[in-house]
Amino acid sequence: MTPTTTEPDAPGACRETEPDPRRAGGVSAGARPSGGPLLLGVRHHGPGSARGVRAALDAARPAAVLVEGPAEADALVALAADPDMRPPVALLAHAVDDPGRAAFWPMAAFSPEWVAIRWALDHGAAVRFIDVPAAHTLAAADPTWSDEDDEDAVSGSGLRIDPVAELARAAGYEDAERWWEDVVELRGDGDPTAPFEALAEAMGALRETYGHGGHPRDLVREASMRLRLRAARKEFGDSVAVVCGAWHVPALTRRTTVAADKALLKGLPRAKTELTWVPWTHRRLARRSGYGAGIDAPGWYAHLFAAPDRPVERWMTKVAGLLRAEDHPVSSAHVIEAVRLAETLAALRGRPAPGLDETTDAVRAVLCEGSDVPLDLVRDRLVVGDVLGEVPAAAPAVPLQRDLTRRQRTLRLKPEAQERELGLDLRKETDAERSRLLHRLRLLGVHWGEPATGRAGTGTFRETWRLRWEPELHVQVAEAGVWGTTVEAAATAKAESRALAATALTDITTLAEQCLLAGLTDALPVVMRALADRAALDTDVAHLAEALPALARSLRYGDVRGTGTAALGEVAAGLAERICVGLPPACAGLDTDAAAQMRDRLDAVHTSIGLLADRPTTGVRADPVAPHAAGDRPDLPDLVRRWAGVLRRLAERDRIHGGIRGRAARLLLDEGRIGEEGAATLMSRALSPGTPPADAAAWIDGFVGGASGGGLLLVHDERLLGLVDAWLTSVPDQAFGGVLPLLRRTFSAYEPGVRRTLGELVARGPRSGGPGPSDPGTPGFAPTTDPARADGVLPLLHLILGTEALA
Repeated sequence: MTPTTTEPDAPGACRETEPDPRRAGGVSAGARPSGGPLLLGVRHHGPGSARGVRAALDAARPAAVLVEGPAEADALVALAADPDMRPPVALLAHAVDDPGRAAFWPMAAFSPEWVAIRWALDHGAAVRFIDVPAAHTLAAADPTWSDEDDEDAVSGSGLRIDPVAELARAAGYEDAERWWEDVVELRGDGDPTAPFEALAEAMGALRETYGHGGHPRDLVREASMRLRLRAARKEFGDSVAVVCGAWHVPALTRRTTVAADKALLKGLPRAKTELTWVPWTHRRLARRSGYGAGIDAPGWYAHLFAAPDRPVERWMTKVAGLLRAEDHPVSSAHVIEAVRLAETLAALRGRPAPGLDETTDAVRAVLCEGSDVPLDLVRDRLVVGDVLGEVPAAAPAVPLQRDLTRRQRTLRLKPEAQERELGLDLRKETDAERSRLLHRLRLLGVHWGEPATGRAGTGTFRETWRLRWEPELHVQVAEAGVWGTTVEAAATAKAESRALAATALTDITTLAEQCLLAGLTDALPVVMRALADRAALDTDVAHLAEALPALARSLRYGDVRGTGTAALGEVAAGLAERICVGLPPACAGLDTDAAAQMRDRLDAVHTSIGLLADRPTTGVRADPVAPHAAGDRPDLPDLVRRWAGVLRRLAERDRIHGGIRGRAARLLLDEGRIGEEGAATLMSRALSPGTPPADAAAWIDGFVGGASGGGLLLVHDERLLGLVDAWLTSVPDQAFGGVLPLLRRTFSAYEPGVRRTLGELVARGPRSGGPGPSDPGTPGFAPTTDPARADGVLPLLHLILGTEALA
């Protein structure tokens, strides 16, 4: 079994020149009429092959079992008998000096290699791995897994071939998977060695035709297998069984000399490696989800292995249970009819028993009533599946992995293969610790959890995560192990290193935010020194504007998580002051693309200054962005007043792009810095006949565009709507085509109901004489409140709130 191509009979041996590849050199393939070792050529992760291996071993009772796999894994084989070891699992090998160079050898409960290992351990037989050592594999130019489909890759000897596909084509099948199911997976009981003899003969013919089949690297692997087979025969005689990919069997029967095989292995590069067992998943055994292991339906194959009797009936029962759990109406009669249909389809198609195609067609037609929506659920949950294996605590692991496992148990965060959503309340100590652990892992590059959008609201006491444990996370943990032996120490060391190496101000502010989220108080002094130094040197207002939001968020996080942020607050305030000074000049003379970017920065800075002013240490009111009367408020802090002055300058300067001016005017209106009269004045100036149409359209987009609620503003203030309408009707025909795309983008972002109401108002003719409510009779509006209509919603509100209405 190879870490790169775990196809059932992965190609990779030299061109055969010996006659009778089944019996050369006293080695027999499948049976032992000449007394030689028993060679069992299998398909990796094939339940039929696994059952055949178990039956053949029961019949032969060998003293030693040799399995395709890295030679260094001999020391780990005893762990397979541990009660806490539950497949699917995988052997993981990684380079000590570069843990990112790693390779997996996955095994499921229905993998022939796993069945052979467990049989040997249960019967007291020796177990040896015979493939080329992982030290050589990891030192190669491309040692790791490949997600690419390499069937058409070209080697020095031609195209790479798929042996199963070749045999299926020779048998008249178009689908290789279907052929394999018919001849191996669905076959009944019989002579346990017969399939292996037939496969060995077929593979021998293919090897004579295709040689190594486009896998020249397997020449070395098969030389290693032959050497270790010779060593086992010296120790155990002919009472030896070999379990390997069927493609390799002819190479193992080939007559070669020890010197020739050693010559192929001489001079290979070597890397210092470590091996261990890690959990694997059924989803990772499927080609479509990476680390291709040669099967498309691991859940189906696991079912065939675990339920050799009445597999179709048991499968339909599992499907029915899944659909019922998802509230689909499925009865026992549905199950009986689905089984009958599957058996009928198999008979019509000439198959020995219903396979995955027949059962899937029957499930779609009967249990899913022809719909592919529930069928997709069946495919995802059962045909592929989310089974996650387990390994015992005694398995070797880097110290960081052990600390992570310990923290997972303490915090009751069990790794699961199926994605789940986890909501955290940071006011609870356990949830706060969970949050810190997940943030520390993200900083280390271990993406077990990803932040997700949780319940609506702006509070910082809640977090929502999406968790899914993938096998490659073990490699990421091994890579992160170079930073420390515990998660906290490793995250602290990596944060300090990143702070010293960072050159961009935004990188350091983002890092500061990550440190606060992760609770890395020991790393903050280093990060803060780097932040202060970099902030003092950076004079680009755009950089400052991009850096400030992360600092503002960090101050909120610090308050919530009980982390001291006084130094961070000083740096943030300094950045905000410098932005106030440098932003107006930086906004002058920008083109359309640059203005769009600066507008986004303007929004971010405005929000950040609101967060800074809202901090308890500033002594400002609890809600600094609440609307209030026009004019400056003397109780606002200096920073907020200075920012309001910046917005005024941006809104009134003609040299600034229309999109920025419109956005500044809108922010002033929302803050109550200008009244509706002032907003109308700014709009009338921006939409005057002397203003180029493109600039006027950009101003409208800045003022009422996007998801800013500008549509509702126009609905409720008909004077502003009248100004926009008057400008639109005055745009010359030759200029209208140029501004249409921007206008379409502006108004298409409104909710359908807002667009419909605007259309009604424009069709009726909005007032332009002053702000105020719509005329009486307009749908949905009235000049005054109607108490009777308002009281009509009270019974519904009491019902929702669970309160009783007052008599």
